[in-house]
This record gives sequence, structure tokens and C-alpha cells, in this order.
Amino acid sequence: MNPSSKTPPASRPPAAEPGTDNQAPGGPQFLGTRIRGLRKRRGLTLSELAQQSELTAGYISQLERNLAYPSIPALFNIARSLGVTIQWFFASETQTAPEDQGYVVRKKQRLQVNYENGIIDQLLTPQPTRQLEFLHSRFPPGTYSKESYSHEGEEAGYVLSGSFELWVGERYFQLSEGDSYSFSSQEPHKYGNPGEEDAVVLWGGVNRTPAIRLILLKK
Repeated sequence: MNPSSKTPPASRPPAAEPGTDNQAPGGPQFLGTRIRGLRKRRGLTLSELAQQSELTAGYISQLERNLAYPSIPALFNIARSLGVTIQWFFASETQTAPEDQGYVVRKKQRLQVNYENGIIDQLLTPQPTRQLEFLHSRFPPGTYSKESYSHEGEEAGYVLSGSFELWVGERYFQLSEGDSYSFSSQEPHKYGNPGEEDAVVLWGGVNRTPAIRLILLKK
């Protein structure tokens, strides 16, 4: 596939509105509570977390009060500032059969995080504290991760359905069903769905950040 210098569309769909169907683990109520709780345990004020994560205190306050979904880069910045990885925000008290714990994730027990614009990640691996993690990622038509971001680790993916665009550094790739990719997470990257149907991607990652990562994840 030949890389090109194409840039992502300038316009973005409006952020999705939180709804009553998102109160399960990974929904806005759950996510906002975890951000606020971890910030307080770290002894940080809203202003301090905002400065460290390069976001505004008002925006973080909206997230904590469950008035908005985060973007993928924003959640990455918050997680990094709090000493965890994105997948930490997938954690919950979901009941798992004793024989499954640490080994198996049943389809109905997948933990989920919703981002602005309707992007949804479901955690497929049962031990978020391990280095290797897999996500089932769904991108509605016209949704993008917005600006490029980078972090420790490596990533790979397989497009299950739909159209998918990927930027890694200065390279641009168009992918479709059956295509796969991999790259170093330390390279600035962004991605999105240019199509008219949902894009579904099986997303894998190896995080090399040392042990303070409690449990990982994507604006």
C-alpha cells in the first residue's frame, strides 16, 4: 500500500450525548466516577490534573460530572497523568465465574468505554495488568481519533469490516476488510472511518510502561 500525504477531514461529527443506556461499566457515569476518584487518591486538584494532561480544568470537570465523553487522546493524557493506562478505566465489579477469572472474557461480560463521536472500545483480554491487550473497536461513519498522539508500546490491528484510515508519522494508509497493520506506538498516529458504515477493528497492543499501570487504552 502506498503512503500519501492525505490529511483527515476538517469537520467532525458532534460529540455523542450521554444516555441512560450508558450507565453500565465503561459508560459516562462509570468513567467520570473513576477519573474523579483516582484524581483525588493522587491528591491532585482539577487545575493540577489539567496542567499535567494539557487539557482544561473545565473539560475535566465535565468528564467527572458525566456531562461529556472524552476523546481518545484526552483519555490517554488523563491516564498518563494519573499513572495508569487507558484500560484502567475499563475495570469494574462485573461478576465473572471463578473458573474464568484471569483467563476468559465472555461476550456478555466485555467491559466497554465510550468516546465522543460514538467510538466504542470493548476490552477482550481478561487481565488488563498484563502487557498484551486486545480491543474490539467500533467506529461509526465519519468518526476519527482527531489529532495525532503517541505513547509507549506497540500496536497491531485487523479490519473486521468497513473502511479504515490510518496515519503513522508522515505515512497514510487506506484499509478495508481483511487488511491488517502494526506500528510502534511511539510514532504519532491517528485513525478513523471515512466510510458510510461502521468500521470494526480488532486492535492489539503491547504496553511497555512499567508496573505502575494498574489495569490500559484511545479522541
